[in-house]
Amino acid sequence: MAGTELFSGGLGDTEAASLVPRLLGREQAVTRLLALDGRGELTTEHAQLVAKSVGVSLRTVWRWLDDGRQGRMGPAGRERFKITDELHGRLAAWCGNAAALHRELVAEAAAARAEGKDVPEVPSLATLHRAIRLDLNAGQRAALAGGERSRRRHDVHLRRPRQWRNACWEADHKHIPVEVLLDGELVFPWVTWFIDCATETIQGAAITPHQPSRDAILAALRIALSQDEEPTGPYGPIGGLPSLVRIDRGADFLSATVAEALGHFAVPVQPLPPYRPDLKGSVENLNRCAEKMHFASLPRYTHAPSTRVRPGARNAFIDETAPLPFTEFVRRLLEWVTWWNTEHTSQALDGRTPLEAWRADPTPIEDVDPGLLHRYTLADDGRTRTLTTSGVRWNNQYYVGQWMHGGADAGTKVHIRFIPHHDHEIEVFDAASGKYLGPAHLADEATTEQRRAHRRRKEAEKRLLARALAAASRHTRSRYAAVTEARQPEQLGTLTATEAADEAARTRLSDAAEWALPDLIEPAPPPDHWRTPAALRTEERTDRPPASGTPAPASRDVLAAGGDR
Repeated sequence: MAGTELFSGGLGDTEAASLVPRLLGREQAVTRLLALDGRGELTTEHAQLVAKSVGVSLRTVWRWLDDGRQGRMGPAGRERFKITDELHGRLAAWCGNAAALHRELVAEAAAARAEGKDVPEVPSLATLHRAIRLDLNAGQRAALAGGERSRRRHDVHLRRPRQWRNACWEADHKHIPVEVLLDGELVFPWVTWFIDCATETIQGAAITPHQPSRDAILAALRIALSQDEEPTGPYGPIGGLPSLVRIDRGADFLSATVAEALGHFAVPVQPLPPYRPDLKGSVENLNRCAEKMHFASLPRYTHAPSTRVRPGARNAFIDETAPLPFTEFVRRLLEWVTWWNTEHTSQALDGRTPLEAWRADPTPIEDVDPGLLHRYTLADDGRTRTLTTSGVRWNNQYYVGQWMHGGADAGTKVHIRFIPHHDHEIEVFDAASGKYLGPAHLADEATTEQRRAHRRRKEAEKRLLARALAAASRHTRSRYAAVTEARQPEQLGTLTATEAADEAARTRLSDAAEWALPDLIEPAPPPDHWRTPAALRTEERTDRPPASGTPAPASRDVLAAGGDR
């Protein structure tokens, strides 16, 4: 029979395990005794020391030495039945059932002998079991019945070296096995959270009453990046930009929305291979700790021990415990997050809390502008829309905001951003400048407060226009005096002719004064042959004739010359 050999004996697991140190000691002892024998220094005392240390008789040591002189350092090998690749495959086909494989081998051997073929004897079932234990490890034996999932339980995993804060984050969804009451129905919530691998601080979390999607990831990411939380809040003063984010290959994590949100901040995303939770051990450990430390203590915990014998749906077991309302469940979960960050200690952190480890790390934190955080953690369909008198149209619905009353012109091109699956409100940005304009809600589903805000904004715009028109009318509207007879009424508030002339003179003089540049360039002294006004007055005093006479001709010539000049 192919793939089988005769079995000439063997040892059990316990006996074989006890021989391991003896065999290792034999090889080392024989090597040492042969060296002493080669130098002629071997004595009986040496052999006795080896026999006592290894736990064998002196005669056995001398036999080992004889085998060593012949070149054999270990015991003589014996042939045994082994599990070959063919037998391994046939055993896997029987899902690890060794007895079924043994019956198949016996039947094949009997059929071959009936045809006159010479086949080796089939080993016993005990021998087959022994060969399986010796030739297949624990993981391979578990995989025969449970497959890859069972084999992985026997794997040994490496640990990543601990880095600094914000060096790497890990994110994951956790299905919470607790029934929670929401709108009269029992639901199983989900939590999406980010954890810092170096300090084990929970950066941010978002809870949904159903399976989460992009909206939960963006909400948790917005909290994780922001440092605007109160010191007494569930997250404390942690946050900033990470250097790397590790995620699994879920469709929601791999969506373009998440990649775009982190890409705007130049944060790389590392998608891990599928079904490899060991590669994101920090967040998987958080999931396990949350279930054992918190979820197990809540009412309607579905993984609690039960007296049920028959497995089946949960509704077969009537749980009389009143479920928690969804809001109360969220409040308790956020309180536990605060406890984890501020009070829970860890051996990996040298007995410190995650918040203490965070504060003790001197690595600088890169803050995020709240405006950019609000903008880039929302989804964008990339289309340009037009603002009309009906608002902004998206998904065949109109959205309006109170800032649109006088705040933007009809026809303005805008971009919108939104939280996925939340179509009740959007954020509007100017398409040209990227300026944030404001939120907008569904026009036909506005709340009472939103309608009041719209009316207040309209009334404010109306009052502003009324004040502007009243101010204009005071400057442009003419008023006339009352008359008691049939004549043209006199216009009030007008200027008289004298007041108008004075006003024109003041205006002309003020205009000339504005253009004048006194003392900018000093005038040059006049030439010597010029007759200046001062020189003329001096000559007039010296050459003046008597008052009753006629002026001298010389004086007239001087005056004429001065006048011509």
